[in-house]
Amino acid sequence: MAVNITPLHDRVIVKRIEEKESVKGGIIIPDTAKEKPQEGEVVAVGSGKREKGELIPLDVKVGDRILFGKYSGNEIKIDDEEYLILKEDEILAKLGGAAKAASSRK
Repeated sequence: MAVNITPLHDRVIVKRIEEKESVKGGIIIPDTAKEKPQEGEVVAVGSGKREKGELIPLDVKVGDRILFGKYSGNEIKIDDEEYLILKEDEILAKLGGAAKAASSRK
């Protein structure tokens, strides 16, 4: 999946990763009552930020899974897909290989 948008400076574009829903007891939670996930996959990155005339590259790259704050970033919609534009400072953590495997076992 290619996105036709390139973020500027120290911003990244993220696609939220929806968790698999397992319904217990027959209760179905409507989509409007669900909280949005705070985990996503980076789909595009900016060139980095400038400090004292020097370009500092971002710590994340396309394909990384990240955690971000509940109210972080700005939501955008491109070709009926929802994305989030975040500054690198709003990224809380980058998930490694072991964390990815653990989150998929739920």
